[in-house]
Amino acid sequence: MTKSALSSVLFLLCCPNAAAFSLSMGSESRAAASDIFGSRRSFLSKSVATAVVGGTSIFSQPQPSLAVTAKEIITTPAGVKYAVTQEPTDKKPAAPLKGDIVAIDYTGYLSNGQIFDATHSGGKNNALLFKLGSGSVIPGLDDVVAQMVVGQKVQAIIPPSLAYGEKGVCLDDGECLIKPGSTLVYDVFLKRSSIPPP
Repeated sequence: MTKSALSSVLFLLCCPNAAAFSLSMGSESRAAASDIFGSRRSFLSKSVATAVVGGTSIFSQPQPSLAVTAKEIITTPAGVKYAVTQEPTDKKPAAPLKGDIVAIDYTGYLSNGQIFDATHSGGKNNALLFKLGSGSVIPGLDDVVAQMVVGQKVQAIIPPSLAYGEKGVCLDDGECLIKPGSTLVYDVFLKRSSIPPP
């Protein structure tokens, strides 16, 4: 529960007559309520003070259920930062080696959160297959997949030097899908890895 929602609940719990002071009351009801609460201003200040005092005591207590555990950020020797978002279910997952054929599902994001490509977008429903270490994908994606095991999901931050660099991905008219110098974020799931045929 958020602090503002908790404050609202505290206000209503601490002040059960809060709903009794309404602008739509008749003059007799308003006069009776005014006798009970004094003026609207004093009613509100008393209610807010009660909620603040009550809320402070609750918020000062440790709230372990609200704590979020941070994922470990790993940096590859090449400079890609990534965090494992899902561990594999297999007890002995296979790790791909350079030259293996790998199949990945991915979503690529710009640093503003906009998706620029995904294996499951607009009519696509196929994994991306490529030979690891062959240069057929951007170096940062190749690097992070080499660190993964089959069944693992990661989120990777790929610096411009390991993505599209200072060229970006631009059309002849100058419009760019990926601007030069862009840092990219990829969600990657390593589906399979196999030894290439001889």
